[in-house]
Order: sequence, then structure tokens, then C-alpha cells
Amino acid sequence: MPNTRDIRRRIKSVKNTAQITKAMQLVAASKMKKAQDQATSGRPYADLMNKVLVNLKDQSEDGSHPLLQERGEEGKELMLVLGTDKGLCGPLNTNLLRDVASATTEDTIFVTVGVKARQYIARTKRDLLADFSVKDPVSFAESKVISKFVMEQFLDGKVSRVRVAFTNFVNTLSQYPMIETLLPIRPIDLGRDKDFVGMGAKKDGEAVELASTENAGSGYIFEPDAEVVLDQIVPQYVNYQVYQMVLESRASEHSARMVAMKSATDNAKQLIKDLTLEYNKIRQASITNELLEITTAMRALE
Repeated sequence: MPNTRDIRRRIKSVKNTAQITKAMQLVAASKMKKAQDQATSGRPYADLMNKVLVNLKDQSEDGSHPLLQERGEEGKELMLVLGTDKGLCGPLNTNLLRDVASATTEDTIFVTVGVKARQYIARTKRDLLADFSVKDPVSFAESKVISKFVMEQFLDGKVSRVRVAFTNFVNTLSQYPMIETLLPIRPIDLGRDKDFVGMGAKKDGEAVELASTENAGSGYIFEPDAEVVLDQIVPQYVNYQVYQMVLESRASEHSARMVAMKSATDNAKQLIKDLTLEYNKIRQASITNELLEITTAMRALE
């Protein structure tokens, strides 16, 4: 049975831990609001680019841009994994990396963002091609370096397909991993609203039917012609899709960490209550025993 000194030490230790987790919760909450605003504000633009690209694809020749050309299933696949730099964010990285493991083969080569993703690839002895670091808050210039690198790998013929694994932000309490095909840009991908554009309303790649081509293209006049505009829009589209995915991952990270730290703080407070109750019981039992000893001694002297 523990004595009161041991319990006091445990209470003090748990209180110190609770102060740390509370501070981390407040920091994560501050970063979470900024990351969520950044992610949600970019969704309308990504949605509009998606619709414009659908129209351009319909008005131009099939395969007129290299990033739209299918390479077949013979070449290697490149997987861009958007992880986190730090832990203490619940099962966020675990869920994402589990999906990555089930969706890739031994021939897949990887490009990672974040320390946790890089450590996983190194631990599983996969083929790591490059690793990037993105600061907080996320800037478009940093994400553009990543998208430019994967586009070069695709255009040079080193890979036949590029997919991105990231965590889709739905709300503060809900985030789930997604794996999206980035290159080649397929017609089925062009003709639907992606989950991370629509605030995660649909799961498991469920397509959201857009308006018909006539409605989507009404009022669109491309000068000098659709092919020239397509050459400029497609790289920008890829750059922004990667940027939006990084924003979604960062918003998910801060939200998950805030929730995890709040849960840890609440558990610490409950543990303090339980330890305090146990301490009072032991202290009360000790006082009762002392009173019994005094009473017994007094009666023995009578």
C-alpha cells in the first residue's frame, strides 16, 4: 500500500504534466485556427481551377499536354507522403502511414514531407527519393518546390504515375487519410470535385457530379486558344493542388494535436482527483489508527 509521501509525489508529477499538456493545447489551438482558415480559404479557388480545367480539356485535343498523358502501368509509381514534423497528434500519422503501406508496392519510390513520414520510409527500408521540409504557416513558394520536383520526375519519364497521401481536414474533431492521383491528370479526376475541396463531405473517393459541360463552360472564352491556355493552366493546377493538400495536412495536424492535448489534460485532472481521494483515504486511515492507539494506551493506564 503506498504511503502519503509517494502519493504526494505522484500528484505533483501529474500536475506538472497537466501544465505542459495545457500549454501545448493552447499553442496548438492558436496554430489550428490559422491553419484551418488557410485551408478553407483556398478551397473555392481550387474548385474553380478544377472546373476551368475540365472546360479546357473538352475544348483541346486529347493528350495535348504531357501532364495529361497516360503512361501505362509498367513504369514506377511515385508516392508523395505529407506527414508531420512532430508527434503528439493522436493517430494522425499512424492512420496515414497504414494506408500508404497498403496502397504501395516494393517498387514504389517515395517523396516525403515531414520528419514522421521520412522516419517511416527509412524504418521500412523503402526507396526514398527526396525529403522536403515545410515551415508553419505554409507558403505557396515552399509547396511549389515540391510540386515542381514531382512534375520533373513525371515529365522525364522516371515515373508513370504520381500519387499523394495526405490527411484531409473535415473539422476539428474529424480528419481522415486520403490518397489522390496527382499525375497524370485524368478526365475522371478533372470532372469531379475533390473531397478536400468540398470540406470532406464525401469519403473514399466518392465523386461529386459537377454541372454539365454546357453550364460549366458558359461564358468561357480562351484566348489565343484553349491549347495555349492549357499549357499555362496545367502546371499551375498541379502546383495549387499540392499546396492545397499541404494546407489540409497542416490543418489536420494542429486540430488533432489540440484534441489530443486537451484529452491528455482532462485525463491528468481526473487522475489528480483520484490520487487526491486516495491520499485523503490513507491520511484519514492513518489518523484513525493513531487515535485508536492513543485511546488504547489511555485505557491501559487506567
